[in-house]
Amino acid sequence: MNLWECVRVAIEGLVAHKSRSLLTMLGVIFGVAAVIAAVSMTQGAKAATLEEFERFGTNVLTVRPGHRHRHGIWSGEEQNLTLADAKAIAEDCPSVVAVSPELRSSAQVKAGNKNTNTRILGTSEIFPRVQNFEMAEGTFFNEHDVKTRRKVAVLGPEVVKNLFGEGEFVSGKRIKIKGITFHVLGQFESKGQMHWFNQDDQIVIPITTAVYRVIGSGGGPRERLNSIAVQYERVEDAETARAEVEALLRERHELSPDRESDFLIMSPTDFIQGMEDASRIMTLLFGSIAAVSLLVGGIGIMNIMLVSVAERTREIGLRKAVGATRKDLLLQFLIESLILSLIGGTIGVLLGVSISFLLRLVGINTAVSLPWVIIAFCFAASVGIVFGILPARKAALQDPIQALHYE
Repeated sequence: MNLWECVRVAIEGLVAHKSRSLLTMLGVIFGVAAVIAAVSMTQGAKAATLEEFERFGTNVLTVRPGHRHRHGIWSGEEQNLTLADAKAIAEDCPSVVAVSPELRSSAQVKAGNKNTNTRILGTSEIFPRVQNFEMAEGTFFNEHDVKTRRKVAVLGPEVVKNLFGEGEFVSGKRIKIKGITFHVLGQFESKGQMHWFNQDDQIVIPITTAVYRVIGSGGGPRERLNSIAVQYERVEDAETARAEVEALLRERHELSPDRESDFLIMSPTDFIQGMEDASRIMTLLFGSIAAVSLLVGGIGIMNIMLVSVAERTREIGLRKAVGATRKDLLLQFLIESLILSLIGGTIGVLLGVSISFLLRLVGINTAVSLPWVIIAFCFAASVGIVFGILPARKAALQDPIQALHYE
């Protein structure tokens, strides 16, 4: 028997037992589909997170007060970052192109008979450039507004929706923050939800206004910052900028070499690397779990092929009697097992891709990974070969005389 004859005979044997063949393939089908669907969800989450970082800027360092404890836990209790620190970074760090100090709080905001509780962010006039914000209408405040502590504000789309209604133009309108009347300059384009907060639900005001009139009012000016955003020109400048900022702040805070920094410098690359590591672990975990299904499917193929060999013992004896060699029989049953796994793998790929597509339709981020599709399919094929060897060998080693007398 040549190869094509073996394939034809194998297909005839599978067609003759359609229901049994389909049930045998279920383990492979679900295993391959599970691998593709699970990995696509992991890859989709990774792609969505990377897209968020691209949207919020990937060339910005964030400096926050605090230090890491012995077990790696960050403490932000220290309030040791100042406007002077931000100014020094802008003037004395060559790799830094822009610096935006940030002072945050939350407050009740009113407009007419409506009110909402939102985040108040005091920052500098270059905030949109540093944090990659675009204006939907109006203008952002300028350097003069910061120097004169003007009571002006730019609103996020969520604040506009809560105070004025969705799609409203707000330039020139008035709002009250902690009872202080502010002139609205405009509103931002929507940036959506980041993992930890909603960038659309905030009001941005000049840093000096926040320090002396809003967040720092009452008990005196609040000059201690929550963070400093530091922008560098190119992605490859990240480590240089980090080193320059760290050296400068350690010198300004008079920290000896044996003391740890009382501030934390975070880079988007840190988050991205951590996210990629987590994604890799989850992908391997999901892939391993799904691979168990493929192994179970392989055991099912082996069992059914053993049953098939037992049922066709007389046929095997007859083939040997008319000249079939051990190689012919071994090849015939191996091909039959391989075809089972290949058909199951193909259906599994289609099912897995379909599940990923349906998940995307209901709002779950998915991204089908072609390498993992190929891996899953090849693994399914190898399962058919590996688990088909024992039944095929058993068929090939049958004694023709005993096989012909088998009842």
